[in-house]
Amino acid sequence: MVKTDFKTVDEYIASQPEAVRGVLKRVRTTIRKAVPAAEEVISYKMPTYKLDDNRVLFFARWRQHFSLYPASNILIAAFKDDLAP
Repeated sequence: MVKTDFKTVDEYIASQPEAVRGVLKRVRTTIRKAVPAAEEVISYKMPTYKLDDNRVLFFARWRQHFSLYPASNILIAAFKDDLAP
């Protein structure tokens, strides 16, 4: 059975297949550079980034793809043109 009770993003990444860990590490590094003040937590079993106690972004690895989930109206508005397609 696959582990899903991660306590940290390190645990989340370590639990993934070795072939995708590099991608997840790059995603994490990019987020940390873009939002250095964000708190890194696990929420809904996914790596999550919070600012001022508000979730702003999640990421996850699925069987066939990777996903980024914007979690704030401000973030969605800032990228509305890019998200439209």
